[in-house]
Amino acid sequence: MPLFVYKALQNNGTLAEGQLEAGGRQEAFRQIESRGLRPVRVTEQGHGRSHKPDPAPAKSEERAKQAPASAPGSITLGSKRISGRMLENFTRLLSSLLAAGVPLSRALVILIKEASTPVARAKWKEIHDLVIDGMSLADAMAKSPETFPRVYVAMVEAGETGGFLDVVLGQIADFQAREKEMRSKVVTALLYPVILLVLALGVLIFLLVFFIPRFQAIFNGFGGQLPLLTQMIVATSDMLRSYGPILILALAATGYMVRSWLVSEQGRRTWEGFILKAPVVGPLVAQFAMSRFCRMLGTLLGAGVPLINGLNVARRSIGNQVLVDAVSNSIERVKEGKQLGPSLGDCRTLFPGSVLEMIAVAEESGKLDQELVRIANVTEGDLDRQLKAAVAMAEPLMLFFIAGFIGTIFIGMVIPIFTLQDHIK
Repeated sequence: MPLFVYKALQNNGTLAEGQLEAGGRQEAFRQIESRGLRPVRVTEQGHGRSHKPDPAPAKSEERAKQAPASAPGSITLGSKRISGRMLENFTRLLSSLLAAGVPLSRALVILIKEASTPVARAKWKEIHDLVIDGMSLADAMAKSPETFPRVYVAMVEAGETGGFLDVVLGQIADFQAREKEMRSKVVTALLYPVILLVLALGVLIFLLVFFIPRFQAIFNGFGGQLPLLTQMIVATSDMLRSYGPILILALAATGYMVRSWLVSEQGRRTWEGFILKAPVVGPLVAQFAMSRFCRMLGTLLGAGVPLINGLNVARRSIGNQVLVDAVSNSIERVKEGKQLGPSLGDCRTLFPGSVLEMIAVAEESGKLDQELVRIANVTEGDLDRQLKAAVAMAEPLMLFFIAGFIGTIFIGMVIPIFTLQDHIK
């Protein structure tokens, strides 16, 4: 019979390793579950007393090789992409099933049956097949970066390593819900000004292209000279009418080049560094990154993950590569034996002095995990208040600029009318 080597979670959350003989992979899973274990990885190593071949590995290997090429999630157009809501529902339901003691393979089968769309059903089946083939859940998700972000995969990897995968998945779902709520607040607050901006631009283009040229012809017929502001508006109108298609193509080419630059490593670092230095947005981004880092590290330490391993995973949850580099330098100092608080001192953009003091005191008292989670809670509450204030300020500022822009165009058109009577006389 085939010989299988397995890794499984015990009831206390620790990993157990062993080997057993079974007639096939499914039978191996049943034997592991009968021992009160939750299978994480099962791989076939060879054959025991019986030399009866099992065709499942060959089929599984072929399916694993074909999976990346036929992954439905790799098509990101229209309805063929896994939406954020689908991913959040998948994460939360998987967390609930694992917390209830359902084995990972069986939980994935349930998720396949509960999928609301064929795209989601195909993607969850792909993950299930890779896990059944002996791949860890994090490695299986890493094969679909268009569906599972790097931070998501890093957190799942930490949960599998520490034996608290259900807890991590629940936190991922909470993170996704909070980020979606923040985006919804910003979009809702800016919807009205954006609609006004679009309408204002439409009216402006109509005036520049159709109305102002006729107005210019009437005024020139009386031999008058337009004021400077009106001349600038007329020149803009002439440029739009003469070079409009070329300008559109130039804007499209510029947008494409900027997008390509932002995707590159150097461009992304430059842009992220610029965002951190922005007056209002920079502090908000830094606070959000710090809260994610502290919450992830506190959760990992509370589950018994060593500090170095926890830091390596938590730094990937920051999201900003400039801050990730700064934290990476701090991790090197921790590896040399220094305390965490002083080691993070060089990254003042991410960690204020008060936070560093709290981390240092908590590390000395042995309550670092609890303090990190508390810092994350306090920071998220403060961040929510600042975000509401920033959005509240953005709406009137945008309305003010729109009114000023349209008002300038109106004044440039009205000034010549006041002098038109003199030219008529």
